[in-house]
This record gives sequence, structure tokens and C-alpha cells, in this order.
Amino acid sequence: MLLIHGFTGTCNDWKNKPLADSLLANGFQIIVVDLRGNGLSDKPNVPEAYADNAEAKDLMGLINFLGIKKYDAVGYSRGSIILASLLVLDKRCARAVIGGMGADFTNPMWPRRIGFYNALMNDTIKGYEGFRAYIAKKGLDPLVLACQQKEQPSTSKEELAKLTQPILIICGNEDSDNGKGSELQALIPGSKFVEVTGTHNTSAYTKEFAEKILSFLKH
Repeated sequence: MLLIHGFTGTCNDWKNKPLADSLLANGFQIIVVDLRGNGLSDKPNVPEAYADNAEAKDLMGLINFLGIKKYDAVGYSRGSIILASLLVLDKRCARAVIGGMGADFTNPMWPRRIGFYNALMNDTIKGYEGFRAYIAKKGLDPLVLACQQKEQPSTSKEELAKLTQPILIICGNEDSDNGKGSELQALIPGSKFVEVTGTHNTSAYTKEFAEKILSFLKH
């Protein structure tokens, strides 16, 4: 099971969420990774380094290196955006869980993405003061994060409609940050949508989140 963290995150984020321990307790092997630009991975500060699905291709390269012929994956928030690209590009990904994500990322000109990019490039833009304080506290480089937003992949509705893998979409019942999970489910044939208690920032930390994913994987 490949676990893909969200924006400004690292692989260590999963240590604080019940899902990783639940997967291990149920016999899964897990792979956690710092996406490029995050954690202990290299942090290029030019947009080109993140273009053309670079992050999904990094993950495919890791799977190649490990000699894995078939794997499952869970993404959360921006990790789900990368996972959508991975599902299109790599048929070895047999099952997937898309967490904390609606259908908004299918729009290449998604206002939320553009808003974060602009705010990271210009610290005078209002409305992002809390976010800027958060990344400053974590010691993150705004330019590196801006590059990730500028070249963030956008999987089209047509590409999603061609997916055949079993897919679970899971969101908090108070999470509308990235659109509605039910709308994303409607774009992916045969996918399932479930809600758990929580907001975008809390739902993945619940036991309910882990239980719903395990239930999907066992069927």
C-alpha cells in the first residue's frame, strides 16, 4: 500500500493517523514517501521540475526500483491529485482510495490552486495570512510550494471516466475545501463514496477513516 501525503506534508504525517497502523495490523505492507519538494526529498525551486506529472512519475520510478508488480494506494488532499494522475499512468495500481478531494481539481484553471500560487508568490495578497504563518512556522520555502501549485496536475473528466480500478472516495462530512466527493464519484465509473466525521484537516485522523478504508479493501 502506497501512502501519498498532501500539500506541505511529509511521509511522517501518516504516523499520526490511525490508517497506517491499521493497515499494518491487517497484513498490509506500506510504502511512505516524501514527494519531491517535501521532507527529505530534493526541493527544486523552478516550476519545470514539477511539470508533466513529475511527482506521479517519481512514484512509478520507486515502484519500478522496488520491483513491485501490483500495488494499492491511498492519497489525501493534494496526494489524491497526484494519485489520480498515477491511476491514469500506471495500471499496476490495482485499487485506490482518494481522500479529502472533490471534483474541483479537474479544472486546469482551478481558482483555489491559482489563489495559493499567487499568495505564495506575493505575500501581500490578503486572505492567506494564516496559511503563510503556518508555512513560516514549519520552515517551508514559499517558492518551492509555489512551483508545486503552478504545475499541479489536473486529471480531466474524460480521463477519470476511463478508469477501471476499484476506487473509494472518502471525505469528511464538513469538508468542502476541494469540492464535493460525491461529484468526483459521479465522474469515475464504479467508484464508491463515503463520508466520515470531520473537516478537511481532521477527518483523516479518525479511526472511522481507517475503518472505512479497511472495509473497502476487504471486499
